[in-house]
Amino acid sequence: MPPRTAEPTLPPTPTKPLTAAPKTGHKTLLYSELVTDLETLQADIAILGMPFGSPYTPQAFSNDQTRAPQAIRDVTDRIVRAPEHYDFDIDGPLLQGRSDIRFVDCGDVLPDLNVPGDHYRRCEQAVRRILRAGGLPIVLGGDHGITNPVLRAYEALGETITLVHVDAHLDWRDEVNGVRDGLSSPIRRASELPYVGKIIQIGLRAQGSGRPADYEAARAYGAELITAYELHDIGMQAVLDRIPDGGNYYLSIDADGLDATVMPAIDGPAPGGVTFVQARKLIHGLVSKGRVVGMDIVEIQPSKDTPARLTCVTAGRLIVNLIGSTIRAGYFDRA
Repeated sequence: MPPRTAEPTLPPTPTKPLTAAPKTGHKTLLYSELVTDLETLQADIAILGMPFGSPYTPQAFSNDQTRAPQAIRDVTDRIVRAPEHYDFDIDGPLLQGRSDIRFVDCGDVLPDLNVPGDHYRRCEQAVRRILRAGGLPIVLGGDHGITNPVLRAYEALGETITLVHVDAHLDWRDEVNGVRDGLSSPIRRASELPYVGKIIQIGLRAQGSGRPADYEAARAYGAELITAYELHDIGMQAVLDRIPDGGNYYLSIDADGLDATVMPAIDGPAPGGVTFVQARKLIHGLVSKGRVVGMDIVEIQPSKDTPARLTCVTAGRLIVNLIGSTIRAGYFDRA
């Protein structure tokens, strides 16, 4: 019997990348550097696209919101004509003249059709790596379900987070069609995370998927529920005054939380929402009163955007205000 030959040694199976670079249009948002190797990431500010959520029906998997991250990137030159120009929103150029700021776009987390739901795990891992690199994650959704894996990554921060949520809707459903990580549940899921403390919800109005029981659950948790009408009566500064100073703030912005005059490309338009000026004041106020540790913008439907792409431009201008104000506040100063 001939001697048995040794089995050949196979190379290790390569690890699937967490993100993929955009294949069409602008490769990055706001002229940032494209970096999809998150193992060696060095970043101060990191854009991450999370197009796909956790759908309630098979037909909803590829909803209109999945096109939003690229639609926002594609209006880069409408949001900021030239990054070196003076910007009155932030009292200086986009990066405040700082050549040392590491501003990157990490591309998009895409689903693996062979492993349903794995994109949530990879999104969480991508955000963990951004945080490990010392970066400020700015996540482009996708529907509001994407906030779930993003917030799970903040366990790595090791500190309590104050969640500030701008939305017309409550988002406290426990499940829809058996799905617990969908677009109607992100605030309920956030409330279950041990490191999420105070929750402030701003801009509530009209109807959504929330039922009286969901409203009572939010109240029982102690969520601060501020309707759009109360906001307009008391002003954003009064709202900011209710938020504890010195916190770590995660800001989740649903496009329908803003008034449809400035963000019309949404599924559930309701008049009377948060104005752009109020949203800008909220961002600058949070930056100055503590530390903003992340932000997402979700629920934009590009097919409904106006010819001027006003919704995507507005989203981009909110991001500009966060970037400029955090740099001016010294978030990324190094000894």
